[in-house]
Amino acid sequence: MPIVPRARTCYTAQGEHAAPPLYTTLNRRACSSVSTPRITTHYTIHSRDKDPRWEGIEMERFADEADVVIVGGGPAGLSAAIRLKQLANEHEKELRVCLVEKASQIGAHTLSGACLEPTALDELIPDWKERGAPLNTPVTEDVFSILTEKYRIPVPILPGLPMGNHGNYIVRLGNFVRWLGEQAEELGVELYPGYAAAEDVFERGMELHAKVTMFGEGCHGHLAKQLYKQFNLRENCEPQTYAIGLKEVWAIDEKKWRPGRAEHSVGWPLNRLTYGGSFLYHLNEGEPLVALGFVVGLDYTNPYLSPFREFQRWKHHPFVAATLEGGSRIAYGARALNEGGSQSIPKLTFPGGLLIGCSPGFMNVPKIKGTHTAMKSGMLAAEAVFPKVTAEGLDSETAGLHAPEYAETLKKSWVWKELHAVRNIRPSFHNYFGLYGGMAYTGVFYWIFRGKEPWTLKHCGLDADQLKPAKECTPIEYPKPDGKLSFDLLSSVALSGTNHEGDQPAHLTLKSDSVPVQRNLAIYDGPEQRFCPAGVYEYVPLETGDGMRLQINAQNCVHCKTCDIKDPSQNINWVVPEGGGGPAYNGL
Repeated sequence: MPIVPRARTCYTAQGEHAAPPLYTTLNRRACSSVSTPRITTHYTIHSRDKDPRWEGIEMERFADEADVVIVGGGPAGLSAAIRLKQLANEHEKELRVCLVEKASQIGAHTLSGACLEPTALDELIPDWKERGAPLNTPVTEDVFSILTEKYRIPVPILPGLPMGNHGNYIVRLGNFVRWLGEQAEELGVELYPGYAAAEDVFERGMELHAKVTMFGEGCHGHLAKQLYKQFNLRENCEPQTYAIGLKEVWAIDEKKWRPGRAEHSVGWPLNRLTYGGSFLYHLNEGEPLVALGFVVGLDYTNPYLSPFREFQRWKHHPFVAATLEGGSRIAYGARALNEGGSQSIPKLTFPGGLLIGCSPGFMNVPKIKGTHTAMKSGMLAAEAVFPKVTAEGLDSETAGLHAPEYAETLKKSWVWKELHAVRNIRPSFHNYFGLYGGMAYTGVFYWIFRGKEPWTLKHCGLDADQLKPAKECTPIEYPKPDGKLSFDLLSSVALSGTNHEGDQPAHLTLKSDSVPVQRNLAIYDGPEQRFCPAGVYEYVPLETGDGMRLQINAQNCVHCKTCDIKDPSQNINWVVPEGGGGPAYNGL
């Protein structure tokens, strides 16, 4: 659904049959060069008006109007929707709120650890327990470790350190988001799952016109990327820095099950200069389940590193394997995380729209938590927008409104105070001692001084710029998966429920089809084969036998956006596929 957040907000949706069923995306020859295999056929690269496949396709569009349109059915978007309808009821105002979500169902693309801090939920829905919110596992035990290859060094969690989880809940965030959707619907919010936001310029399709559009697409959103450029929103902030988080759910031996136990670790298998760590949470949902995952900062430098295979290797550590042995893996998924903190938050408002949640990036990195801050940002956005969209005497029912008050109130809220206090923890890891220097900095300047140091550290720049040429790095030898604790990519993707219709243009587009071989493969030995957690990218021999080509298995994509972030040539542009496509996470 393209959005034009200027004089009016115009949002066009790609439904399940938006593209003509005529596409094959691999092994074509590029128009400009007979030596470069054509990979990208998407209309963002090859215009529809010059593409014969679109001839005769019906381009008539349906238009509708709402007061507020929300893009993204995650914690931020749903919290904004709920708060808007709460305010409308309190003030006895008619307010039409429409929320569109690219997943086939609310919560189907949601993935997080997750250990939920209930601060924002308490504010938004004080009676959440009575309403049956799926927060079934209060944290009862915190464990933090530094791992070496064979041993574990226990680290005490002192009061006030960000890793403490007293009062928090271990949740399956997809289930929580689905419950939020139910609360929103009860209040009269119109939810439209299965619609993918496509462009922020006019395009035929379904349109929703609104006075304000809230963009809550999640980390590295497709529309947010366009808005950053269109409104120069990143002019006065640092580049965002990211991580990839990989997660599995296991059923384990009941004798090893300790409901409410939250384990975190840093160290092995990563070296001291690679940011990352792990979690292992024991759920209390009637059966012995654990949620476990591994996070790797995408500012790593070795192109041979594979986050997926580091995750699989980590499970063989004796401390981790002791929990998993004899169990069975039942779910897998991956997603990118914002790690830039307050330094990397862009301008949040512009005429006709604003950014909420993980789209601009409100994650508290040392806490490994962003749901509570995302929810609060949505609530504050709703409170800033409500008086404007319900004001009498507006010149137009769908005139684009600007709500700079949102950014102002956010900076006065506990969200900004929390993020400001931890702003230096993530960049403090960029030192000779890496992990250990960062931990020392955290101990002194956060635990003792609570982040009140009079300076703000900087990040190292774009994650895409951090890879070293392959000739300067040592290849990493990963053990073969044993099929008991560690697994291969394809069997993992199968557990994610991922599906894309095969007749649509690949949503993983390339700005130039020649760059992968001529630059990424030649200089970095094809890192997209390793940083993708779903086996989407692989280099295969040309049919002629005289070279290599990049093959894109777009049907495997779990929508983590890592390729768009980490590609050293910034040649990959992730765009939305048909609505309803992608992973089908069941409570991840």
